[in-house]
Amino acid sequence: MTLVAGVDSSTQSCKVVVRDLDTGEVIRTGRASHPDGTSVDPAAWWSALREALDGAGGLDDVAAVSIGGQQHGMVALDADGRVIRDALLWNDTRSAGAAADLIEEFGAQVLAERTGLVPVASFTSTKLRWLRDAEPDNAARVAAVALPHDWLTWRLRGYGPANESPLGPVLEELTTDRSDASGTGYWSPATGQYDRDLLIAALGHDAVLPRVLGPGEPAGTGASGYSASASAVAIGPGAGDNAGAALGLGAQPGDAIVSIGTSGTVFAVTDTPACDVTGAVAGFADASGAFLPLVATLNAARVLDAFTRVLGVTHDELGSLALAAEPGASGAVLVPYFEGERTPNLPDATASLIGLTLTSTTRENLARAAIEGMLCALADGLDAVRAQGLDPHRLLFVGGAAQNPAVQAIAAQVFDAAVVIPEPAEYVALGAAVQAAWVLTGERPAWPVQTVASLAADHRPVIREQYRAAAGAYQA
Repeated sequence: MTLVAGVDSSTQSCKVVVRDLDTGEVIRTGRASHPDGTSVDPAAWWSALREALDGAGGLDDVAAVSIGGQQHGMVALDADGRVIRDALLWNDTRSAGAAADLIEEFGAQVLAERTGLVPVASFTSTKLRWLRDAEPDNAARVAAVALPHDWLTWRLRGYGPANESPLGPVLEELTTDRSDASGTGYWSPATGQYDRDLLIAALGHDAVLPRVLGPGEPAGTGASGYSASASAVAIGPGAGDNAGAALGLGAQPGDAIVSIGTSGTVFAVTDTPACDVTGAVAGFADASGAFLPLVATLNAARVLDAFTRVLGVTHDELGSLALAAEPGASGAVLVPYFEGERTPNLPDATASLIGLTLTSTTRENLARAAIEGMLCALADGLDAVRAQGLDPHRLLFVGGAAQNPAVQAIAAQVFDAAVVIPEPAEYVALGAAVQAAWVLTGERPAWPVQTVASLAADHRPVIREQYRAAAGAYQA
């Protein structure tokens, strides 16, 4: 049996899956926690990777491995390959002002045309501009800029500071892939090239950037000393987390993925790059050679958490209550902007619950309004992606909340496309394992993805109509 491994170095933890090359079956797994915070020493990721690899049985019998990871994080290296300061993660918002400065200097339309993105605090370019302005001495020391998965791949291959790695600080050996490069703010999905002028505008000077690998292109091989079970393995190009999940799900052009986590994302595999001057849709590339327009919302599964507390029920009980109400919840509508919102861009907004009458104010209608409101906000995200030319044939729903039967049934009523619920799995790590197999064989594997439910569209227009009227008040 030939084995391949995939890694998901996410914000909260590092997960490893080891799969059978022929069937895709998961043979063993490992996991290790990451520290909390929006600014993290990358050494913690390296330690967690080693722990998770060892927990998954090591790599002695593994032929190839690839690393997926959280997008955008800024890993700044000096000329000796040392990390200059803690990495700013995607969810660190201190660079919001820097994003506004870059937009003022270049214009949103120009930046969208050059990079597929309008800067927000998430992106690497804005973090570099913040570093330039807030910590100029550190900025002056930056010799190379990497993303989390870039840096971990480099370390796994044996590179790093001279006293910590067998191959030393060869910055030119840094590699990345097109999906992660597309989230920096200084790489173009349309041209496949770095925009050095934008890098210099952000950081203040040029720097070494990782070589961008194509799908299935190897980064190199592993070097001894990276884990307790050291051996040389082929190392794949890696991917950003959403692109890794798309690979793990086997997504193809025409598929849209709705991820219901703490926050929500809606993204789709398309044949053409997106260019949204409003900034609602981030025009990322994917890890297969296509493109991955993406919309993010701040309020997803936490909406349901809030209503389980209010109603004093479990998530299963919340779903049962919701299914006992009619579509549209008798006019009760939740606009779920509890923590502000990213799409639409309303950072200071709060949630509202309207349309209540003495008749409609029931536990059932409140439960239904919660689920409908959460899903309508995600449906607005899908509309934004559709405006970029997507015509989805099916919607793949992932995340813990997607396993709730009420969420599944109501999703088929909110969205006007078929709804497919894959089985719960670590899809970013599974997608990274797809990359590892691709590197090994030269072909993307067609491993099956198991589903737990498939629902035909059961569109109930009243739900979206009520929601649009309620949400429209925020735009007035």
